[in-house]
Amino acid sequence: MPTRECVSEKIKNDQEEACTLDGAVDRHGRPAIKRRTGTWIAGILILVNQGLATLAFFGVGVNLVLFLTRVVGQNNADAANNVSKWTGTVYIFSLLGAFLSDSYWGRYKTCAIFQAIFVIGLVSLSVSSYAFLLKPSGCGDEGNPCGSHSSLHMALFYLSIYLTALGNGGYQPNIATFGADQFDEEDPKEGHSKIAFFSYFYLALNLGSLFSNTILGYFEDEGMWALGFWASAGSATMALILFLIGTPRYRHFKPTGNPLSRICQVVVAATRKWKVQISDDDHDLLFYERDGIKQTSQNGARNILHTQGFKFLDKAAVITRKSDNDKNNGGDGENIDMRNPWVLCTVTQVEEVKCILRLLPIWLCTILYSVVFTQMASLFVEQGAAMKTNISTFHIPPASMSSFDILSVAAFIFIYRRVLDPLVERLTRKSGTRGFTELQRMGVGLVIAIMAMISAGVVEIFRLKYSIKDCNSCESKASTLSIFWQIPQYVLIGASEVFMYVGQLEFFNGQAPDGLKSFGSALCMTSISLGNYVSSLLVTIVMKISTRPGWIPGNLNKGHLDRFYFLLAALTTADLFIYIICARWYKYIKFEERTVGDNAHDIIDQCV
Repeated sequence: MPTRECVSEKIKNDQEEACTLDGAVDRHGRPAIKRRTGTWIAGILILVNQGLATLAFFGVGVNLVLFLTRVVGQNNADAANNVSKWTGTVYIFSLLGAFLSDSYWGRYKTCAIFQAIFVIGLVSLSVSSYAFLLKPSGCGDEGNPCGSHSSLHMALFYLSIYLTALGNGGYQPNIATFGADQFDEEDPKEGHSKIAFFSYFYLALNLGSLFSNTILGYFEDEGMWALGFWASAGSATMALILFLIGTPRYRHFKPTGNPLSRICQVVVAATRKWKVQISDDDHDLLFYERDGIKQTSQNGARNILHTQGFKFLDKAAVITRKSDNDKNNGGDGENIDMRNPWVLCTVTQVEEVKCILRLLPIWLCTILYSVVFTQMASLFVEQGAAMKTNISTFHIPPASMSSFDILSVAAFIFIYRRVLDPLVERLTRKSGTRGFTELQRMGVGLVIAIMAMISAGVVEIFRLKYSIKDCNSCESKASTLSIFWQIPQYVLIGASEVFMYVGQLEFFNGQAPDGLKSFGSALCMTSISLGNYVSSLLVTIVMKISTRPGWIPGNLNKGHLDRFYFLLAALTTADLFIYIICARWYKYIKFEERTVGDNAHDIIDQCV
């Protein structure tokens, strides 16, 4: 009979070798052991990786509008449009990365491949800029624009920046989800860390861009573009190396297959059974679910409980004698149909489609917020360049003003997590809620965004009031109003990001089905993408319908940029009312609890 010391030692060893309960695996495909994988050791590596990669990306993106005007020779409106299109393309590529990750490659492999593409794009951009575009030597600063360029050189430039867009876009949605994968949400302590990870992830993103917006921004504003681009390439290379170093520590979830085919199967199966009647009380109907416990053990994916709404789609999972029995040969038709997902789908499949349909209205409402957000990289910079940018003899690069946005993000993440959330939790304890919900936070983000646009419009009114009247052709320093008057609009944008984008990351990651987690993160990126495209479209429309020279001419003293900002404030206000309706309509996804039974014992046996 074992002694008490032996039993205690065995219990201690079993605890040390315990596996995660969420179905995560290690790099060899075996159930992940808690002590040896994941947690904050892997999480911190990913956060630093994100900071370095963001430094590299914003080293290009934050001053791209000035590069296009000073080096390439484009006017303000065209440069702002091209930056919006490029930034939008970055986030469109996030859908490609999410699809490959969820379907075939898994998040680790997808992150590694797209980071390598990102490095190649930045190296190519550095070489092409130094060798071909920055001619004559020393050009590219505020008072010394570069000459014309050949079509071949411009093609190489655009190839480089869009390779950079592909690499960063495919990597971004997966690294956020991959970082969250390092925490077992079935463990109370790790589950809390998983929620906190998204705030720290967004903080790392912003701190990474702080160096780009200050030091790199200063060098690039002074015409040292090649140095800035090479620094970005070096930072991206360090990020990739650091990511690969953490390989033995990472937890993984196996990809679940092509989600497009699963969605199409639900639509086809429901259409085939369009005559099936489903009553309001559907408890008497038999719904179909396949291998739920086995699925959970293999890739951590949970079954989704049936919800009301979109009853037409429920028909895909209904078993009926008329549709599911073989009427031709009298065989076991029901078994045949159960092997054919184009005739009979699982409840989880159906609920995946419902989940996507419910997320889409919320996602659409976030696009207009991204129109506001993207002004930081375009019109805010141009507005700042037309203000007084000197303190004594020191010149402040207009793009570096976004550092106030970054500091605001850092401050409001702390204020939210340490002050606001606990305060709301105490005030609403009677109703059983816990702090702000993600949907409420996103709504607050929209309200603050409206305030930011109003602030920017008011600053522009005063900038015009103090404009230099005899400056008929100048495009910079066109006003005696200090650039520091832009601080409130940057601070408000930063505060709105904490509520909107961090809330978005948590919301879409938490509400997406287990097999579509990267897709959920990609929704955040694509809202930014479409926001950039909408911004570009709005600028084009405004320039065409406004009285010449338009609201946003090359010389802002002759325009009315304030009207454009107030237009965005009005559109965002309308979007807020639509968002409130969609948020009240939204129904949260309901996951089935992971089974801890005989199947779980098999997993434990593999671990210990």
